[in-house]
Amino acid sequence: MLDSFKIGHYTDEENGTGATVILCEKGAVGGVSVRGAAPATRETDLLRNGKLVQKVNAVTLSGGSAFGLECASGVMDYLFEKGLGYNAGKFNVPIVVGASLYDLEYKNFAYPSKKDGYEAAKAARTDNFEGGCIGAGTGATVSKMAGMESARKAGLGVQAYSLNGLEIAVIVAVNALGDIVKDGKIILGAQAPDGGYLDSLKVFSAGSLELKNQNTTIGCIITNARLTKEQANILADLAHDGFALSISPSHTMFDGDAMFCLASGEKDIEFNLLTAIIPRLTAEAIRAAAGQNDTPFLGKKVNKLMFGFFQKMWKK
Repeated sequence: MLDSFKIGHYTDEENGTGATVILCEKGAVGGVSVRGAAPATRETDLLRNGKLVQKVNAVTLSGGSAFGLECASGVMDYLFEKGLGYNAGKFNVPIVVGASLYDLEYKNFAYPSKKDGYEAAKAARTDNFEGGCIGAGTGATVSKMAGMESARKAGLGVQAYSLNGLEIAVIVAVNALGDIVKDGKIILGAQAPDGGYLDSLKVFSAGSLELKNQNTTIGCIITNARLTKEQANILADLAHDGFALSISPSHTMFDGDAMFCLASGEKDIEFNLLTAIIPRLTAEAIRAAAGQNDTPFLGKKVNKLMFGFFQKMWKK
C-alpha cells in the first residue's frame, strides 16, 4: 500500500524523544496547514500556492521543539547523496519540509539530531504503518492543563484507508494541551481524584490559568491520488477538522498544530471524496495514538487541592 512512500523512525526511549521521516523519493505534490499559534516548522512557505516548487521529497516530524528541526537536515543529506531533489542548476536540492513538537520536559532535555534524521531516512521502508510510542510520538503527551505530572502518555497514531485503488494514510504525533475525545466523551485525559477525568475544556473555559507552549500535534496525510498543489493544501487544512473532532480543546494559543499532505499522483479521483474522508480519518488517527498507551504519565492524578481550585473556577 502507498508504495511510493517510505516511512522511517528514530526512537530515543531513554531521553523520551524521536523523529518520523516520510520519504517520497520521486517527489510528491505537497501542501501544509499550520493552525497552531506556537509552531516549530521548516520550509512551510514553500508549500503555499503560488510558490515555485511543486513537489516535496520528504516530511520530517520530530520531537525536541525548535531544536529538533535540525533533524530534517540529515534527511536532506541522505536524499542529496542519492541525487534526488529539485534541479536548481548544478546541484539537485532535496525539498524537505517538517515540524517539531515540544517534548523537552517528558524525560530529559534531548532532541533528534542531524545524524538521527539521516539514520531514520536510511531505515525508511514501504508499508511501514506502525504506531505507538515510536518516532515523533516517543515523547508525546496530552491533557496538560494541570501540568506535566498529571499529563497522559499518547504517541504516534496511524490510520489507513483504501477504496477502488485509492489509498490514504494519516500519520499524527499527538502532543496536545487538551484531552482526546470521541463523540464528545473523553477517552484519554488527566485523572481527577474521584477516578474520573479532569475535563480540560471545562478548565480552559474557566480561565485564570498560566499555561505554557508545551504542546503541538503534527502529522501528514499521504495518498496516491493525483492532486494539484492547491488541493493538497485544502486537504491539509481539512485535516484540522479532525483535530476539532478528537481533541478538546483544540487549536489553542498554546498548541503549535501543523498538518502536511503529500500526493504521489498515481490515481485519478473525484476530489470531493477526499474532502469527505480526511477529517474523519485524521480524527481516527489521533484516537489511535490515545489507544496505544492509556496510562498516567508519572502515575499521578490531579491532587485534591488543585481539583478543588478548578471546581471553584468552574462555579464562577
